[in-house]
Amino acid sequence: MHGPIPDPRVATVRQITTDTAGRRRRRAGAGLGVLAVTLVGCVVLSIGIGAVPITPLEALSILATPLGFEPLTGHTPVQELVLWSIRLPRTVLGLLVGGVLAVSGAVLQGLFRNPLADPVLIGISNGAALAAAVVIVLWGVLPFATAGIGRDVALPVSAFAGALVAIALVYRIASHDGRADIATMLLAGVALTAMAGAGIGTLVFMSDDQALRDLNFWLLGSLGGANWERLMIAGPLMLGAGLAALALARPLNGLLFGETEALHMGFDVERTKRIAVLVTALAVGAAVALSGVIGFVGLMVPHLVRMVLGPDHRVLLPAALMGGGALMLLADLVARTIVLPAELPIGIVTSCVGGPFFLWLLLRRRALGLW
Repeated sequence: MHGPIPDPRVATVRQITTDTAGRRRRRAGAGLGVLAVTLVGCVVLSIGIGAVPITPLEALSILATPLGFEPLTGHTPVQELVLWSIRLPRTVLGLLVGGVLAVSGAVLQGLFRNPLADPVLIGISNGAALAAAVVIVLWGVLPFATAGIGRDVALPVSAFAGALVAIALVYRIASHDGRADIATMLLAGVALTAMAGAGIGTLVFMSDDQALRDLNFWLLGSLGGANWERLMIAGPLMLGAGLAALALARPLNGLLFGETEALHMGFDVERTKRIAVLVTALAVGAAVALSGVIGFVGLMVPHLVRMVLGPDHRVLLPAALMGGGALMLLADLVARTIVLPAELPIGIVTSCVGGPFFLWLLLRRRALGLW
C-alpha cells in the first residue's frame, strides 16, 4: 500500500519559508559585513584627520614599531606622540561609548517593546549627569577634596555611582512581589529624569563662570578627556557590559511576543529584566562617566538597524554595537574639525542629527497608524 499523497501546497510553503530564511541570513550577513567595513573606515578617519595628519600607512608603521616590526614608512616623532597620546585613546573611547550607548538603546527598546526607548528615558544618563554636576559645582565642600582625591578621578566615579543609584531607584519603585512592571519602570524613569533635571538646573543657577563652562561642556558631551588611565578603569566595564548585552538576544526575541508568550517559550522573564537593566546601567554609567551626556545615539542607531536588518536581536545587537561606534567616531570627527582650532561638544552634533530624526520617527509612526 502506498502512503498518503503529499500535498504540493505544503511543499511549496516549506520551500518559500526556507528561501525566506536563507535570504534573511544572507541579508544579515551582508549588513554586518558592511557595518564592519564602515567601522574600520571610521577608525582610519578618526586616527588620521586632525591638525597633525596621519596616513593609514604611517599609523600602521607607528603601531607596528613597538612590536618589533620594521617601520612600513617614515613618520615623525610628533605624529607618534599624537597617535599614542591623543588620537588612539580618543578613538577607542568613541568606539566604546558609541557602541554601548547604541546596544543599550537596543536592549531597552526590546525590553519595553518600544522603538522610542533609550537610556535617557529611564533616568540613567540624567542620574549620572546630576552626580557629575554636584562634583563640578560643589567641589570645594565635598569630602573628595579634603581627602586629597583629584577632581579628574572623582568626576567619573561620581557619575558612574549616580547612574547606578538612579537605576536602582527606578527598579526598586517598579518592583512588587519579586516582579518588575515595565510600565511602572518607564514612568519612574521619566519622573526621575525630571527630578535630576531640576537638580542640574539648580546647580547651574549656583555656578560661577568657570563651573558653568565646565558643566555645560560636560552636559553636552565630549571625547576630549580620553586618556589611557581613564580607559583602563571604565573601558573594561563598557566592553564587558556591551558583550554581555549580546547574550540577551534570544530572551529579547521572546519578549517581542509579550511576557506571557516569552514565559511559555521557556525564558525567565524577570531574570531577563534584571540582567537587561543591570547591563544597561553599567554600560551607560561608565560611558557617561568618561564622555558626559551624549544624546540620541541609543535612539537612532537601533532604529535604523532595525529598519534595514529587521527586529531579530541576534543581528540587531551586534549591528547596533558596530553602528554606534561608527556614528560616534563620525560625530566626534565633525565636532573637533568643524570649528578649528576650537572643539564643538559632541552632544551638539548628535542632537542636530537626532532631533530631526526623532521628529521624523514620530511622524512616520503616526502615518503608519501606530498611534
